[in-house]
Amino acid sequence: MKTASNLDNLAPYLFAEIDRKRDALRAQGHDVISLGIGDPDMPTPPHIVAAMGEAIKNPANHQYPDYAGSPAYRTAAANWMQRRFGVDVDPATETLALIGSKEGIAHIHTAFVNPGEYVLAPSIGYPVYSGGATLMHAQTHFLRMRAETGWLAELDGIPADVLAQAKILFIGYPNNPTGAVATEEYFDAAIELCRQHDLLLVHDNAYCEIGFDGYRAPSILQRPGAKDVAIEMFSLSKAYNMTGWRIGFAVGNATAIDALGRVKNNLDSGQFTAIQDAAIVALEGPQDCIAEMCALYQRRRDLVLEALAAIGVECEAPKATIYVWAQVPDGYTSAEFTEKVLTEAHVIVTPGNGYGPDGEGWIRISLTTPDARLLEAVDRIKRTLG
Repeated sequence: MKTASNLDNLAPYLFAEIDRKRDALRAQGHDVISLGIGDPDMPTPPHIVAAMGEAIKNPANHQYPDYAGSPAYRTAAANWMQRRFGVDVDPATETLALIGSKEGIAHIHTAFVNPGEYVLAPSIGYPVYSGGATLMHAQTHFLRMRAETGWLAELDGIPADVLAQAKILFIGYPNNPTGAVATEEYFDAAIELCRQHDLLLVHDNAYCEIGFDGYRAPSILQRPGAKDVAIEMFSLSKAYNMTGWRIGFAVGNATAIDALGRVKNNLDSGQFTAIQDAAIVALEGPQDCIAEMCALYQRRRDLVLEALAAIGVECEAPKATIYVWAQVPDGYTSAEFTEKVLTEAHVIVTPGNGYGPDGEGWIRISLTTPDARLLEAVDRIKRTLG
């Protein structure tokens, strides 16, 4: 049986590989501490769970959902955009429910990219940006990222022949995995590049609610002209501890929203309406759970930074996200270091090169582990390094 040729070019999904290695070690009886996947260890807030309990009893929710998302959910998402960012989007034409932002990012390739064409993606970023292109028999041009420039994907120097065949520019700030944040000037430059070259700008804003030291992430749609070229992807996963619920939304340019919706109409049947009802309560209900979550992650960030500094691992304090982006010790590649701490310390960290070519020499540490286990993991790494 011969599979499609695009699968030959698709690397094993990074986090699925991490899960496989974790499960293999645990099956051997090892106590594995995973600092790999960004899956919150705290439960979904009780008021959201209670809303789901009521919604699931409603017989109307037992039928097929609306393809684009229920009008009530899309209205709640649009209202949240206005309250949070002061951005107006039409619930009917500029808002689309997603089964998590990951599927929206993957499906947008189908809506816009033809075989052989290009997407422009950060050289350190969410693997689906380039994986979605591979599945379309398309190509990815990686935009250089460096610590010296704040891990902002560099928009200059893209070859003319690549720009002529490019269809989408992906960016995401606050950035997974580096924790970097973007300036207004950077967003304006990205918008202008897309305007000049007729590109769709996809801004992945999944981490906008997790900020530290008073930082609150913006929406790119706050910038002038953004809606002419851009859509923005949001997820309820991190802010409300709803990773397993698979619910998010896209907002922005009406043409792009319509195109993405047409792909989804043909490939899925929409998210379970009861989950959408619970998500409405998350978006419209008390938001103190977000502040509590930010305080929790900020405390863990500071614990990890202090512990890493004590063992000579260099990293900067991120302003946002649930990750610490750390440089590997001298003498190791990203893969060598992660393999060493996995096999000798039974601690999982994510190799930076798994996020793209400029991630080599770095690792991502997730803060979604209780304080004591975080400190134990760093102590194990310290003993491993001798």
